[in-house]
Amino acid sequence: MALYKVGKIVNTHGIRGEVRIVPTTDFPAERFKKHKNLIIQTPEGNLTVQIATARQHKQFMLVSFVGMGNINDVEQYKDCEVFVADELQQALSDDEFYYHEIIGLDVIDNATNEIIGKISEIMPMPANDVWVVHAKGKEDLLLPFIEDVVTAIDLDAGTAKVNLLEEI
Repeated sequence: MALYKVGKIVNTHGIRGEVRIVPTTDFPAERFKKHKNLIIQTPEGNLTVQIATARQHKQFMLVSFVGMGNINDVEQYKDCEVFVADELQQALSDDEFYYHEIIGLDVIDNATNEIIGKISEIMPMPANDVWVVHAKGKEDLLLPFIEDVVTAIDLDAGTAKVNLLEEI
């Protein structure tokens, strides 16, 4: 069973067993819905929990779990990452991709047809996502995920073709 990261528990909230989760998903309202299951990755192993309550608070999701109604029940999960199983993923349209599909792709410069590096991370920003491209022996390159820069993504070939901006 493949797991996909949807957030990280960064702290507790109050004394009634709520945790603050920084979501790393485009579907926080769907992922953190009452009665849905999440998998908390702990140093001791994976723990499947069911969501009792969930609500948006600033940039966090405040979530409580069934059977964990006290701060002492959830404090141990601070700094743990939260995942969903692959069968819970939503279908996307042809021009949409999950982060895990993009990370690891080879980035090819359209001008030279050479591989620049691999996508190592995606940083969600207010205007658009930014790809972090790791090139051997060079500083990481930051590429905005916009139409003028990213021209093609081929998941089968494991590549993303890009136009480098003059500022880069």
